[in-house]
Amino acid sequence: MHSNGYVEVKDRAKDIIISGGENISSIEVENSIASHPSVADVAVVAFPHETWGERPEACVLLHEGHCATVEEISTHARLTLARFKVPDSVVFVDALPRTATGKVVKASLRALSLQSSRVSTL
Repeated sequence: MHSNGYVEVKDRAKDIIISGGENISSIEVENSIASHPSVADVAVVAFPHETWGERPEACVLLHEGHCATVEEISTHARLTLARFKVPDSVVFVDALPRTATGKVVKASLRALSLQSSRVSTL
């Protein structure tokens, strides 16, 4: 709650990534990556990590005709995020699964994340 009485919602509790005892808002990471000019859409999910418990992974949809590398996306994210919030991996997707109301189905992305081979950004 802000001093002016407004409440700011940072993220849904189940979308908070807890990494090494630090809370990472998936929305904050998504907003950072979404500001890259080549990114059309992005969703960030947690994947299990032996040392940290969970780490963020970005599923990125690029604008048609645009290209970007994992390194470019990671470098862009580092401009606005603390190092521990920058996703460990970036997966480029053709589409993000959505509900009938347009909300990203992060459960589907988590399942996909567990099956995919990660491209490390660190």
